[in-house]
Amino acid sequence: MEYQALAQDILRHVGGKENIVSLVHCATRLRFKLKAHQQADAEGLKQNPDVIMVVESGGQFQVVIGNHVHDVWKAVRSEAGITDDMPVTQTGDKSGVLGKVIDLVSGIFTPFIGILAATGILKGVLALAVVCGWLSTDSGTYKIWFAASDALFFFFPMVIGYTAGKQFGGNPFITMVIGGALIHPLMIEAFNASQQSGAVTEAFLGIPVTWFNYSASVIPIILAAWVSCWLEKQSTRLLPASMKNFFSPVICLAITVPLTFLVIGPLATWLSHLLANGYQWIYIWAPWLAGAAIGALWQVCVIFGLHWGLVPLMINNLTVLGHDSMLPMLLPAVFGQVGAAFGIFLRTRDARQKMLAGSSVMAGMFGITEPAVYGVNLPLRRPFIFGCIAGAIGGAIVGFSGTHVYSFGFANVFTIAQMIPPTGVDATLIGGIIGSLVALVLSCVLTLVVALPGLAKETATVAVADENTVLAPMTGSVLALDQVPDTTFASGLLGQGVAIIPADGKVIAPFAGEVASLFQTKHAIGLLSHSGIEVLIHVGIDTVKLEGKPFTAHVKVGDLIQPGDLLLEFDRQAILDAGYDLATPIIISNSEIYKEVAIAASSSVTRGMPLLNLHHQ
Repeated sequence: MEYQALAQDILRHVGGKENIVSLVHCATRLRFKLKAHQQADAEGLKQNPDVIMVVESGGQFQVVIGNHVHDVWKAVRSEAGITDDMPVTQTGDKSGVLGKVIDLVSGIFTPFIGILAATGILKGVLALAVVCGWLSTDSGTYKIWFAASDALFFFFPMVIGYTAGKQFGGNPFITMVIGGALIHPLMIEAFNASQQSGAVTEAFLGIPVTWFNYSASVIPIILAAWVSCWLEKQSTRLLPASMKNFFSPVICLAITVPLTFLVIGPLATWLSHLLANGYQWIYIWAPWLAGAAIGALWQVCVIFGLHWGLVPLMINNLTVLGHDSMLPMLLPAVFGQVGAAFGIFLRTRDARQKMLAGSSVMAGMFGITEPAVYGVNLPLRRPFIFGCIAGAIGGAIVGFSGTHVYSFGFANVFTIAQMIPPTGVDATLIGGIIGSLVALVLSCVLTLVVALPGLAKETATVAVADENTVLAPMTGSVLALDQVPDTTFASGLLGQGVAIIPADGKVIAPFAGEVASLFQTKHAIGLLSHSGIEVLIHVGIDTVKLEGKPFTAHVKVGDLIQPGDLLLEFDRQAILDAGYDLATPIIISNSEIYKEVAIAASSSVTRGMPLLNLHHQ
């Protein structure tokens, strides 16, 4: 029930449960596949204070929630009546090829990506324990924990068989059994026997079989699952209703399993080696360049959800080569954004911004960068750019050092343990650590040193006001409310107050309190002081018609504010050029409870100075 209201709001803005084709989630975001994207209201959903960001990419409508995304996912499913047997794909999908690939990969891997990351961390910790002499590989403790960390990876064909079966719209238990057949002990025994000298070639119905070890493989089972689901659909369509439940699985297993061992498996294995060796060739040719590119662009890919296209490649590298060089190069990209957020935390005087940046740093250290990117870095633009630059430099160092990981996981602080080679600590590990630290420190320093617009609290002097004083939210000429060229404001119908003709484009908080409302077009904001004063600041007359283009909001509904906090910025000249009056009413919405609303300023006022004095009845 905790997230029921949020779930209802999300459903309303995605066009209702009838507009949902499928819903999955990754580490921080809900991923909707919608029937009609034009029915979704991304801008409206962004106004919800519990939503970090909304991204439309790769054929998906992605709602960034944060670490508690799983709980919100369950609430949305409950509200929408989504069940586990709800199909994940739908015919008639008109998204592009890239969108379909991203949707396919994310649909297959997101259900278990958190567990996969956890097993990678456990493997890294075990490697660290062995290097430090805390555990021996012959001990029972090591063997049990290693089994816990390696089981998912070893049984990949079964796990991916299940998720791929759901993604392709078939019976996931059939495709899971196909995955189980690939790693059946009898098949592994046949593979081991085929590696011995003088081994006899075995056959299936007279056709020679080339045995492979499919444990931990990825591509073979995905292709096999597609074939099985296609066969299932055809057999279900052709068989009588009384025979479907039994003979359709028989047909899928009897045909797909041999076909996988004879054709699909060898072809997929060849493709796996081609991808791994192709990537390795590029990496060997210019590892520093590969590191710089990945370090700079990874977070850009994350913003649009395109990073899922690289996940299978990293897993494939581990399967084929036994190690992967791409994942270590992601760590500087992550630490670059963390460092930028930490720089904001150190520099800003805005209590809300400091709290958000601090929590983002903690989440980022564990690989969850969306709060840092969407919450603080991207809105301020330059910190995000600094993070990407630092990520590129750190990635180049990691690539040049030849750093690898030996288990899969999210790029986070635990990745350092996963970089430890089986032979022990060496220069590759040291280079990986140095590159990551360079990205962290460099982005932090750049953020601290370079002046950032809107980062710190308004530097102008802010008067010390009592609880019955409203400070001027902007600098400009004071205009009596009845002189405002709008009868609604001039009549005092909305409340008593005053107007300011702004001299620049900044609006600051006139007292301590919270943001009560913020128009979607950002031209007007409602505030509530701790003492109960309700204020409406309406920038310009009829500026709602500008649809928010000249306005930038630095706060959202529910944010706590202190006198001098930057609330809004606007392009003063753009409003004038569009033909609108700049007169800005500052209205006491609940002025009826006060005996008098007196103007404290003269003909002009500087923001942060007393503007209105309120006297109680």
